Amino acid sequence: MKVTLFEQAPYRFLPSDFEAHHDSVCSTPYSLTTEAGVYSSVVDYIDELMTGARAGFDGISLTEHGQSSYDLSPNPNLVASAVAYATETERLDTAIFPMGRSLGKTREPVRVAEEYAMVDVISGGRLIAGFPVGLSYDASINNGIPPIEVRGRFEENLELILRAWRDRDPFAWNGRYGQFPQVNLWPRPLQEQPPVWITGIGNPRTMQLTLERGFGFNYFGFAGAKLTGKRIFERFWELADQLGLERNPYRMGFLQTIAVSETDARAEEEYGAHAEYTYRKGLGAIPPEMLGLPGGVNIHGVKAMLKDPGDFGMYGTMRTAGFGELADAGVVIAGSPATVRDQLLEYCTTYGIGNLHAMLGFGSMPKDLVQKNIHLFATEVLPHLRTLWQDEGFAHHWWPKRLGGVPLPAAQEHAPSAAGRTQAS
Repeated sequence: MKVTLFEQAPYRFLPSDFEAHHDSVCSTPYSLTTEAGVYSSVVDYIDELMTGARAGFDGISLTEHGQSSYDLSPNPNLVASAVAYATETERLDTAIFPMGRSLGKTREPVRVAEEYAMVDVISGGRLIAGFPVGLSYDASINNGIPPIEVRGRFEENLELILRAWRDRDPFAWNGRYGQFPQVNLWPRPLQEQPPVWITGIGNPRTMQLTLERGFGFNYFGFAGAKLTGKRIFERFWELADQLGLERNPYRMGFLQTIAVSETDARAEEEYGAHAEYTYRKGLGAIPPEMLGLPGGVNIHGVKAMLKDPGDFGMYGTMRTAGFGELADAGVVIAGSPATVRDQLLEYCTTYGIGNLHAMLGFGSMPKDLVQKNIHLFATEVLPHLRTLWQDEGFAHHWWPKRLGGVPLPAAQEHAPSAAGRTQAS
């Protein structure tokens, strides 16, 4: 099993009564910040990622969120490139996994392709390329993309990026959303094609895309496996069965917020307030309707939500939930190393998860507590997870070759015919 250290860069010093006066972390007044608070929130975040790389995590994973107080990372490639260089200098064989650049909102897909290529070169071929469709509010409110265009832009931009990496000769691109008289990247990735992962929150259309194209799929529900796992993961594997694909656990990634301490009681004492901060002043303060603006979810996603609205159920209660409720629901897995280890092994085994993204820094946690969480997890939990799936005979096709992966070939014939029609239109 592969385990990455996952972090965001939240502003850690919002006022205690924030949620009483503000409805969203996306429109938080910048006047609530201080220079020292912004500086430490960002620099500590990078220090913590390096702590994880030195502690032996298989990868470092990070995200993109523009104009938000819960993740000060409008371009994850800036941090990814810094971590790529530092880990290469220290000879740390750690995957660099931006999860990543939101293609549904970008008007500069060639720039995204160039940035990822640079990260791959700087890291010596350790990039894993994440491409989320993009959060609805970020694409359409922050970046002015009509909701009805977001999915189409994502699909067209993804095809352009993959071709830009693959083709050795300059080419013209005449798409519906972007026209480029010449595409000729310098440099291209060192890998033939970096492993591609798509991040989603349960839309069957996104799941099917990853399965048909041979990409990895990251599930980011932020509500934990206990609450949403059975529904989401069974949906994914049923689609794999319908397509006649092997239930290879390495094609699935899952994010989980985790807090490890010496005992269960001490975990609640140390991490409780910070977990509540995460959801009351962070993710839980995003109005659910901003995650699904009208027109931004295609018919397959609408059908899935109408059939099973539980995909978004927890978002309505996160803002008022206490630590005990978050832990009972599995939103946060917290406790002693044994408690955390047993829950993670149960979920990953039950749902066929081959890649765990352990969110060990969250909310208002100070750097020293994050580092304690990382070290306890790395020494007391991680060794027990690593052995999962190793004797099952599965090949990891979604991991860099330099780090032991067996990447699938970058085959042109896998591109859908719709992409060809888009280019010619």
